[in-house]
Amino acid sequence: MIITSYFKPQNLPRLLLFGVIWLTGCVDKPKTNEAETSMKESRTSIEKVPFGTTRDGQSVVQYTLANEAGMVIKVINYGGIITSIMAPDNEGTLEDIVLGFDNIADYEDHSPYFGAIIGRYGNRIAKGEFSMDGVSYTLATNKGENHLHGGNQGFDKVIWDVKPLENQAFPGLELTYTSEDGEEGYPGNLSVKVTYLLTDKNELQIKYEAETDRATPVNLTNHTYFNLSGNDERILSHELSINADRYTVVNASLIPTGELRPVPGTPMDFRNPTPIGARIAAVEGGYDHNYVLRKEDRKEPSLAATVHEPGSGRVMEVYTTEPGIQFYSGNFLDGTFEGKKANRYDKHDGFCLETQHFPDSPNHPEFPTTILNPGEKLESATTYKFSVRR
Repeated sequence: MIITSYFKPQNLPRLLLFGVIWLTGCVDKPKTNEAETSMKESRTSIEKVPFGTTRDGQSVVQYTLANEAGMVIKVINYGGIITSIMAPDNEGTLEDIVLGFDNIADYEDHSPYFGAIIGRYGNRIAKGEFSMDGVSYTLATNKGENHLHGGNQGFDKVIWDVKPLENQAFPGLELTYTSEDGEEGYPGNLSVKVTYLLTDKNELQIKYEAETDRATPVNLTNHTYFNLSGNDERILSHELSINADRYTVVNASLIPTGELRPVPGTPMDFRNPTPIGARIAAVEGGYDHNYVLRKEDRKEPSLAATVHEPGSGRVMEVYTTEPGIQFYSGNFLDGTFEGKKANRYDKHDGFCLETQHFPDSPNHPEFPTTILNPGEKLESATTYKFSVRR
């Protein structure tokens, strides 16, 4: 009775409207939108699992970032350490291309800065001393008579606060730490933020930011050891090119003399792709040198170095806003400890390309300054881009 009475001429417009609404609700939504939503959720999801406990009882957590291309990066909150990078070779096979450990105890006991954030000052400061504004400062000396990579308790050995960056285009992590006034001898309370981002172009983007309440030297970098073969062989056959015409000459304890020496005609010349092992015998102790990059405008990252591993076809490009890059050929690895999967890392089993300001800059006013003042903000960016060459 009710239905019959509703079908009157004056109700026809309303009936048509209801019909359109009903049909709209019955039509399936485009599946591409559902797929895109699902893909985005999958792409930006970040796995979080326990990674043990430090000797002083602090919990360590491992975060896993994965992108659409299948690349995977793992990071722990202890030292902001990159524990693993799974990257494809020229046949699409994923392998771990960085050195490291399977547990936190080994990172505490044995690590030569594997994968870590380095600070407050990356690289060396001569005799752990510098002067600023007429005041002398004494830092911890943890490498002979010199200060190295922030001292006894540098940024590589602290627990960072980690904020996963989800629900965005690409997965990432925001790590923060406050270095208190006097820590390892440095002046000023320094607030540091480091952001890791994994893009679908197989780029690991690292952004460094810092602010201070007192003038202080700051030189932040990352100390990942790479082996693009997947740790199947030493790094001597890797082909390296560095976008630099000069390097900082160092003394016997690897402290810069102040000379910026041209690379042509020397074993330091990597302007064109050259196997790392081609001239390494002519470099006492192996490569552990800062290169002066060819770029005046440092506002945007530019190409600093390229590495190609012929066996796997893997390629790594390094882009940075920094004025220098430290090339280290793993000279101090000596096989005395086991790494991941019981690998016993030996000399030249990994290399580092640490984007940075120059070593011992606080004692060399002719070098680009590393002094951060109150009211200023340090901003630095480095990208490690991975691809394959067939």
